[in-house]
Amino acid sequence: MSDWKAKRFWKDAAVVAVEDGFTVELDGRRVKTPAKRPLTLPTRAMAEAVAAEWQAQEKQIDPRTMPVTKTANAAIDKVAVQKAEVVEMLAAYGDSDLLCYRADSPEGLVARQAAEWDPMLDWAAQTLGVRLETREGIMHEPQAPEALAELHRRTAALDPFELAAFHDLVSLTGSLILGFAALEQAFDPAEIWALSRLDETWQAEQWGRDDVAEQEAEIKRQAFLHACAIIVLCKAA
Repeated sequence: MSDWKAKRFWKDAAVVAVEDGFTVELDGRRVKTPAKRPLTLPTRAMAEAVAAEWQAQEKQIDPRTMPVTKTANAAIDKVAVQKAEVVEMLAAYGDSDLLCYRADSPEGLVARQAAEWDPMLDWAAQTLGVRLETREGIMHEPQAPEALAELHRRTAALDPFELAAFHDLVSLTGSLILGFAALEQAFDPAEIWALSRLDETWQAEQWGRDDVAEQEAEIKRQAFLHACAIIVLCKAA
């Protein structure tokens, strides 16, 4: 039984407009989520991406080749039903944001963090209206309550599909600010990812590469880029 896989039973996957957005039909039968909820998508672009994944399936369905469908299912079955908890978890990153905790040595790392991370904090101040303060070392120091409240408000304003992608943008980078930068498409995704890996890149430059660590980092990078692609689909006209 463990080798059983669902088989393709349809000829055509088509995008159909519905009352609250768009859905995908397989030979006229609407796709549902694993929890049997209607797969209602916010934009035609996302629906087309989901339909393309279903259409690309061959004899057996391989969920590993359906990342957009997987994210949409998560948005509907998980994020939408526990949105308050997800918002709380993600907004909490603002009080321990990666960009705010700086090394006190060596000088080269201190200078690089300032040169590459300070502009992102400046961007947040100008665009999000939030100024987070930096700290030396790893001991937690709380940020200003009004700054955290604004970050929480902005996080809570996201719809379940945006929030599903935002979860990965934030958790993979360790930074609420970098997550918002990716959400707003303010910078190239590759640049944002590189900023989140600044410390690891520095260590590799000093001590050499770790193949296992780099393989793990590549898996995370691909997941981050997928989340960025989901945001594009969410914002498409």
